[in-house]
Amino acid sequence: MEQEQEYLTFMLNGEEYGVDILCVQEIRVWSSVTELPNKPNYIKGVINLRGIIVPIIDLRQRFGQQPLAYNEQTVIIILRKPNSQKNMVVGVVVDAVSEVYKFDKKSIRIPPTFGNKIDRCFLQGLVSIDDRLIILLDSHSLLDQDELYDVENHLNSSLQ
Repeated sequence: MEQEQEYLTFMLNGEEYGVDILCVQEIRVWSSVTELPNKPNYIKGVINLRGIIVPIIDLRQRFGQQPLAYNEQTVIIILRKPNSQKNMVVGVVVDAVSEVYKFDKKSIRIPPTFGNKIDRCFLQGLVSIDDRLIILLDSHSLLDQDELYDVENHLNSSLQ
């Protein structure tokens, strides 16, 4: 029996990426965020999502790419990030959402060891569809545990 997994795909700096759809809580159009002082440049600020304070991270900047002015296509993908103490919710800013694909796990290829635009630790693999490559991100390591705690601690210290 083949194992298939669904991925939400999105555009970032002209490349198509995908994240496990089971980690996606919702998709929101870009709206302004509350900025916090002394934060890393890739943290844009926070939003209040139905009573939950959600840090918003610009994936372009997180991956070391140049920021882009936000427009009507810019979206925030709200991801649930489970950790040992609680489920953390994080918003990631992307250029545009593409569509949902279902991939057979056998079709996912290991990324090469050179020429990557982003750190390999974020990559789950590559998949080819209709003569193009989609970069699949590892939703669980996109923000490692230490970084999640750093973001949460920064938010808590900024609010005190």
